Amino acid sequence: MNRPAVFLDRDGVINVAAVRDGRPYPPTSVAELTILPGVSAALTELKRAGYALVVVTNQPDVARGAQTRAAIDAIHARLRIELPVDALYCCFHDDADDCACRKPRPGSLLVAARELSLDLGASFMVGDRWRDIEAGAAAGCRTVFVDHGYNEHRPTRFDKQVTSLAEAAAWILSGAAT
Repeated sequence: MNRPAVFLDRDGVINVAAVRDGRPYPPTSVAELTILPGVSAALTELKRAGYALVVVTNQPDVARGAQTRAAIDAIHARLRIELPVDALYCCFHDDADDCACRKPRPGSLLVAARELSLDLGASFMVGDRWRDIEAGAAAGCRTVFVDHGYNEHRPTRFDKQVTSLAEAAAWILSGAAT
């Protein structure tokens, strides 16, 4: 039986993204990783309600040579230890690679749905950037935009706008999303 999922972007949704000139940037190491307030409790409640928790993240700095895969893997290992996530899918490509797994394309969500037996139509994508929202919509999920007021292109269509994952989880769990 397929179950619903909450797909989660990483930087800016689960952990703090460093904002420079109005744009978000990922932590460069485990030492820089700070999980946002309320994330652990929100994920625990979503899991208790029966949602699979799946992180889907773009990390193009690996393709750009600005980050190592080992550093990303270490960050993900810490997230797996500290948070009740079921799976983590990471795209290491840049836009020029034209891959199916890099958001805004829905490839990572589609692979996760197939591998984990997830019901995309009953699922949500929570993200803080337009790429996240477009990927979720393309996969057939409802979308929740975590608005941090970045100085960049914003999504134009989403199901709910919030300021945190805790607020997104409360909305999902309230039944208002169905």
